[in-house]
Amino acid sequence: MPRKAVRALLLALPLVLGGCDYWYNSVPSPDQIWYRISWFDHMRHSVSVSPYTRADVPRYVVKGSVPVRGGEASWETGDAASLAYAFDQAAADKLQNPTKTGGTPVAAGAELPHLKGDLDAKGDSLYQNFCSPCHGAAGAGNGPVSAKFVGIPSLLTDRARGYTDGYLYSMVRYGRGLMPKYGDKVNNPIDRWAIVNHVRKLQAAAPATKATGGQG
Repeated sequence: MPRKAVRALLLALPLVLGGCDYWYNSVPSPDQIWYRISWFDHMRHSVSVSPYTRADVPRYVVKGSVPVRGGEASWETGDAASLAYAFDQAAADKLQNPTKTGGTPVAAGAELPHLKGDLDAKGDSLYQNFCSPCHGAAGAGNGPVSAKFVGIPSLLTDRARGYTDGYLYSMVRYGRGLMPKYGDKVNNPIDRWAIVNHVRKLQAAAPATKATGGQG
């Protein structure tokens, strides 16, 4: 190769290499150009549903599992397929109603969920939906289901009035005897406490009655 050609090549080489640097450092990447195309940007951020990213969405989980961020401890006892299935009453009685003065959240150290709407109205609605078919609108144990099952207790007896709020809460969560559990239907702890509060309102509005069978 002639010396002039070699010399020209050596002189051109820095320019070529500098051009490469310019191309990689200064010319925008195609990936950055796509962001300026509106319809392509929408493809990157398409509408999607991610139900398990929310803590308030109920889901079926393996029995006995606990959320990684903590949650209510389980004090289920007995066989769920038999009438012996219940809960640890000692643990239940220790629960303090967090919606009342001096109450503490169910899970130690947990913050109370944000209360939306009127708690009294919520308790009334939930009670009428889930409890009144058996226990009656006023809690007297005379709901429409009582005609089919013997032993549905009144919530107005001295015995029912003597139960702690934690016990009533646990009844809603786990059920007991003939009563099925409603913890999987009323999955928000505050909603369960709202039901307990409504039961207390029914008891305050009616005279006590004698217990008439059934376990309540």
